[in-house]
Amino acid sequence: MSGSDPFTLITPTPEAGFDLAVRLARLAVKMTQPSPEIRTRLRAAYEQDSEQLIAASQVTATHFQTIAAANEYWRVAGEIR
Repeated sequence: MSGSDPFTLITPTPEAGFDLAVRLARLAVKMTQPSPEIRTRLRAAYEQDSEQLIAASQVTATHFQTIAAANEYWRVAGEIR
């Protein structure tokens, strides 16, 4: 997802859709906190905190829900691709 690449939520499979959801979540973190040093320092705190890890999973799940809807849940004429 570089600045010159066209952006789309359309993916060929649910697995590719989930990978995209993870990439979107990571990109949001990098845009919110651009300093790699600060992100590394913060990671040490949240990687031991189950509530923060669950919150991160919820963000990815929300992205995946959006991507799945954009892909019509990977169904074509009633069949799963």
